[in-house]
Amino acid sequence: MDITKLTRSSHRKARPGMHLLDRFPLAGARAHEICGPARRRLALWLMRGMTGGPVLWIRPAWHPDRLHMAGVRAEIDPALLVFVEAERGEDLLWVMEETLRAGVVPLVVADLPEPPGLTSVRRLHLAAEAGAEKTGRAPLGLLLTPGDGGAAGVETRWRLDPAHRPLAEGWRLSRLRARNAAPAAWDVARQADGAPVVAGIMAAEPA
Repeated sequence: MDITKLTRSSHRKARPGMHLLDRFPLAGARAHEICGPARRRLALWLMRGMTGGPVLWIRPAWHPDRLHMAGVRAEIDPALLVFVEAERGEDLLWVMEETLRAGVVPLVVADLPEPPGLTSVRRLHLAAEAGAEKTGRAPLGLLLTPGDGGAAGVETRWRLDPAHRPLAEGWRLSRLRARNAAPAAWDVARQADGAPVVAGIMAAEPA
């Protein structure tokens, strides 16, 4: 029996991805999750470090929450975004999967009303890996989920919460899950030029 067929995907080739806040690497050809009340802002911060586009942003057509373009413009050039509005819940992840499999878009964001299950996330990983094999560029899938998130099988899970002070904007960034790093939390502040920057580690989170 070939026991390598029974192992997890730990032997897959590591693919370069993107860096969150110029500090935290997110592996390419994988699906990652961002949750919490400021999840959309954190997704925009990830796009600040991109050297190319476009970004496909998939959202449910029936949901009232939408990106405010004035807020988007404060973070990135809105021209980077291409929006897809899905009429049915099952189409949200289908569009994401097919886009990752094509491998022509570096970042695909799915703004979801609830976390997907393990089978769906595994399909996203496989689609992203297929896209990387096809094009030589490793697309990254980003799942935005409400509350504490909880998408099973994601490569990493992050949460962003507002932590503003009277005279300064601030946030708390938490790494809730990562295959090769422990949970932890950091302060995030604005630099003079408006760019977000990690101000310091707050505390290690309980495993």
